[in-house]
Amino acid sequence: MNWALLIRTFAAIFLAELGDKTQIATFCSAASAGSFWPVFLGSSLALVTASLVACLLGTSLTRIVPVRWLQLAAGVVFIGLGLLLIIRNIRS
Repeated sequence: MNWALLIRTFAAIFLAELGDKTQIATFCSAASAGSFWPVFLGSSLALVTASLVACLLGTSLTRIVPVRWLQLAAGVVFIGLGLLLIIRNIRS
């Protein structure tokens, strides 16, 4: 096991998720439901499943598409979504 990679990945995902819409949605669900365990388990399973899909796609795609292209595509999609949100909010 590559412990340095595990710790780096944990730190990156943990910091990226702090204050993210997923965490806010989990906070609101727990507050409105008044029940800790179902919300904790549901949100944990959702994050684990999303991470599993991302890892499977990431390792599969790198066999077909160079990593540099995947990084570039991810950056373009991220910027595109950001611009779309900005434009949508300016119009409303």
